[in-house]
Amino acid sequence: MTASTDHLRPLLERLSLEDKVALVQGADFWTTVPLPQIGLRAMTLSDGPAGVRGPAWDERDPSLNLPSGTALAASWDTALAHRYGAAAASEARRKGVDVVLGPTINLHRSPLGGRHFECFSEDPWLSGELGASYVEGLQENGVAATPKHYVANDSETERFTADVRVDERALREVYLLPFERAVEAGAWAVMSAYNSVDGVTMTENDLLETPLNSEWGFDGVVVSDWTAVRSLDAVPAAQDLAMPGPAPAWADLADAVRDGRIDESDLDRKVLRLLLLAERVGALEGASAVTPPEVDGRAFAREAAVEGAVLVKNEGELPWHPSSLTKVAVIGHNAREARTQGGGSATVLPEHIVTPIDGIRAALPHADVTYTLGAVVQDGVAEIPLDRITNPRTGEPGLVVSFRDADGTELFSEHRRSTALVWFGGGAPIAASSTVELHTTFTPAESGEILLGFATAKHGRVYVDGVLLVDEQPEIVGTDLGAAFLSPPSATGAIRVEAGVSLDVRAEFDLGSADGPLAGALSVTFGIAPDDTDPESLIAEAVEAARNAEVAVVVVGTNSKVESEGYDRTNLDLPGRQDELVRAVAAVNPRTVVVVNAGSPVLLPWRDDVAAVLLGWFGGQEFGQAIADVLLGAAEPGGRLTTSWPATLDDVPVLDVTPKNDRLEYSEGIHIGYRAWLRAGHTPAYPFGFGLGYTTWSFEAIEVTDAAGGDAEASDALVHVTLTNTGDRAGKHVVQVYAEREDSAVDRPVRWLVGFAVVRAEAGETVVASVPVAARRLAHWDGGWKVEPGAYMLSAGASVDDLPLTATYSTAEVFVA
Repeated sequence: MTASTDHLRPLLERLSLEDKVALVQGADFWTTVPLPQIGLRAMTLSDGPAGVRGPAWDERDPSLNLPSGTALAASWDTALAHRYGAAAASEARRKGVDVVLGPTINLHRSPLGGRHFECFSEDPWLSGELGASYVEGLQENGVAATPKHYVANDSETERFTADVRVDERALREVYLLPFERAVEAGAWAVMSAYNSVDGVTMTENDLLETPLNSEWGFDGVVVSDWTAVRSLDAVPAAQDLAMPGPAPAWADLADAVRDGRIDESDLDRKVLRLLLLAERVGALEGASAVTPPEVDGRAFAREAAVEGAVLVKNEGELPWHPSSLTKVAVIGHNAREARTQGGGSATVLPEHIVTPIDGIRAALPHADVTYTLGAVVQDGVAEIPLDRITNPRTGEPGLVVSFRDADGTELFSEHRRSTALVWFGGGAPIAASSTVELHTTFTPAESGEILLGFATAKHGRVYVDGVLLVDEQPEIVGTDLGAAFLSPPSATGAIRVEAGVSLDVRAEFDLGSADGPLAGALSVTFGIAPDDTDPESLIAEAVEAARNAEVAVVVVGTNSKVESEGYDRTNLDLPGRQDELVRAVAAVNPRTVVVVNAGSPVLLPWRDDVAAVLLGWFGGQEFGQAIADVLLGAAEPGGRLTTSWPATLDDVPVLDVTPKNDRLEYSEGIHIGYRAWLRAGHTPAYPFGFGLGYTTWSFEAIEVTDAAGGDAEASDALVHVTLTNTGDRAGKHVVQVYAEREDSAVDRPVRWLVGFAVVRAEAGETVVASVPVAARRLAHWDGGWKVEPGAYMLSAGASVDDLPLTATYSTAEVFVA
């Protein structure tokens, strides 16, 4: 129900035209304009959604790093999603943040989508239910949620200019549905996307009004994706806040109102919505901000990672009993340098990360746990460990950063504790500076030749003991913010170092003249690139370690060049020689378990050769603890797949993410994800909904009754599924209910998800899952929501391909809102 803003009109009437124009644009990267004359303070927005970074991208002010969106979704647990939102709210308030830019509820249309680690699922209903719970958990604790990116921003290639062509039925049933559920949950904001839909850029698109406002009753603020507002045409199109600010596209908004090009009532509506948002988050005088309860963030991050971990293969190998293990070989680049989150604007900077090797060693204090690299995964330079660098001015661990003008005069300096730095807001005078210098004393831990250099979009130079080592302008491919700013290419030079012998190292970068909304932004990583000149010896060392161990854990995964905001993937292969590594290790140790550290599907061509495969996703800062918990049986692997994992790229029925002549055709209509797999008759490596636990289950009975009471309509159904834990330990299962309709007059999926429930049971216990199936879940869009009369088959089971129970449900023709 739309909240009234009538009580805020007296405040609106006290504002000048200039005040109103200022309010609908950001004051800077992350805050809105304060208007103290009406008791309005600035509101702070921050990237999420897997943590809250705050207004500064600064390792000195660390953030809780929660598991990725795909990891959360794999739990299939709306209660966990609610707690996840609450944890984000607690972190937001600690950081002084009012509005979290999340959750990301775009869909896994193609597995090549480079940002899918942020998103939940290939199924719109599942994404919507999880997103709604996240929104509720966040906002019940006084922080605004911003579901994004509205709408059809399901890939990254040419995302600023791509024009998505999608028919109305697919738009309604698939891509808008998660946003509709988020609005039903009461979302206080929504983010509009960069892309166009059917020829109109989203910040100017009629979809912002219908269905968002007029049909769904959204009363919140439409926030633009950063720099997505292109013209004044966004003003009458219900785009409420242009970020970051001041927005160049709205520079003459006041004049446009004065000369009649823009109706002031359109501006007033935006102002009232912003005032309502301020009231909700406690930024308006007289409104109290909710104080969220404290959350043990580390404990929750560990629990969430366990709940989302998906065991897709287990030949009786897991769980291991700690007392039975004396020698364990841990192998893989990602075992030591774990990816806990994907790349891009969602990045947060945690205080610490527990890697898989750390977690396994901590859980097996009496075992001999060895580590070998096996294969290089990292692409480009990585930051230098803090314990290897010293600020030459202060003697503290870290470095000194100096901003200088064209005459070399230092304008600003600061001590930093990382050589991977991003300024995206904050007080550094980037736009006023000519150069920036990173200066440290580097003390290597090992002797040998290293590749020292940097990654940035700027021209840079590296000096070692005063001698120029690198002088280069990295070549930027494309113009996307994610690729050019957040994941730029590297430039390195080889230098020989001696363990314990300190080097004076300076990296200097030309800032030049920059303009536009990102003129004050800068990203630079100064560090060391991996040496992959002898991959055969790396694999040989890993094989020898595995041969001499009882069990081997190989951690494989992606890198920041594979899964990140700003670009899509070109294939689903694991980078480097990881596939070869797994095969070689499995050949000498039949008890090889592979942990996959990737945010979305990768190909696993060796899956039949290993004893077990565990998908850990980007598991957040406690990833290593969670992996150890699952491997050693301290916890149940709680996840089930929310997207289909293919065996080969050629099998994927919907793949294309590259616009042609700026147009991206969603020609598959409503048939994406498992729906497309079923329609094509292809078999994935692991189907939607699949996942194993450490116990066994029996699905025994299904009963369908008419729903009654509460919000249920007469045409809603309730599916009761009886199942028994037939194993010897407690376990978790995800009961899934799908609908089918034979001989339909409407083009439909072969089957589609209509409900789900998480159940837990002790060994031998029988439980009943009651899964509501609203009439809307059976409806199709035809100018409105219609339920075709007749019989529907409702099937229940463990995945889209494993449905042992069926029942028939019949309904008359229904028109649903």
